[in-house]
Amino acid sequence: MRSHSGPRRGLLSSITGRALLASSAVLALIFVLLVVTPITIHAPPRTTELVILAVGLAAMVAINAVVVRRALAPLRNFAAEMEHVDLRHADRGRIDAASQTVELQAFAEAFNAMLDRLAAERRAGSRAALIAQERERGRIGRALHDEAGQTLTAVALEIERAGAHGPGPDQERMAALAAELHNTLDEIRRIARELRPEALDDLGLINALIALSSRISQQGGVMIERRFADDLPDLSEELELVVYRVAQEALTNVIRHSEASRARIDLTSADGKIALKVSDDGQGMPSVPTGGTIGIEGMRERALLVGGTLTIESAPGAGTTVLLRVPARAG
Repeated sequence: MRSHSGPRRGLLSSITGRALLASSAVLALIFVLLVVTPITIHAPPRTTELVILAVGLAAMVAINAVVVRRALAPLRNFAAEMEHVDLRHADRGRIDAASQTVELQAFAEAFNAMLDRLAAERRAGSRAALIAQERERGRIGRALHDEAGQTLTAVALEIERAGAHGPGPDQERMAALAAELHNTLDEIRRIARELRPEALDDLGLINALIALSSRISQQGGVMIERRFADDLPDLSEELELVVYRVAQEALTNVIRHSEASRARIDLTSADGKIALKVSDDGQGMPSVPTGGTIGIEGMRERALLVGGTLTIESAPGAGTTVLLRVPARAG
């Protein structure tokens, strides 16, 4: 059953109704003033009468502007909400239409439906792009390891054999050249491992993260502490790859940019979500990044790919914390 104030609430819940009430209020005010004000207008009007009419007109226009502005305030509030919509952040990807007018509720529902479609298309596009990227990484990694690596290994062995039977100066040059080739081979194998995480396929996520952190610790001279929960659920290959790649990028940033002496990687599970946290005691990030944000955007894209979120907390001189939260089952 509707209350007696229902029609009034119905008008106020509509922009059209609010504008109608505002204009009606102004007209009613004009009518009241004409009735109660003892003013006589002569023909032609006198100067004082023209001044009074002009002042009254200006007052009516000002009052009308105020009431119309208040009537259209929901449009400005709605536009302000739309400015904060960001498909990269799940909590800023929809507009709350509960407190809006009838027209804006309909518009918000259509707008949110459009955002859902855009988000789904964005995830599908990101998934296809990242899958293609991983395949290309694997192909390049195999080519580096199997083809270039084997070729350079054979060349290094030939140089060592040639140097063993040559004169003294040639032996030294050949030995130095062979050593340089072996160093190049080690670098190629490192790049191939980064491109194609074999440990992830062979050993699983935890052991792959242990191997990754140990290798990065040795390369960068940073002590990395590891804390992995014992109750982690079984994850899909896609989720494992996202967690591994984000950990890889975050740890690589630690040794490249942070100037940290210690870092820590945590992997926990709670409330149906997996949380990966990589923190360091380095110099932190500037308030306005000057470059190198491609890796950060790549991590965010991977998080969105599986319906997760990525947050970065940092301050100059206070270290950096990268936190990835993903559902235990990718949607």
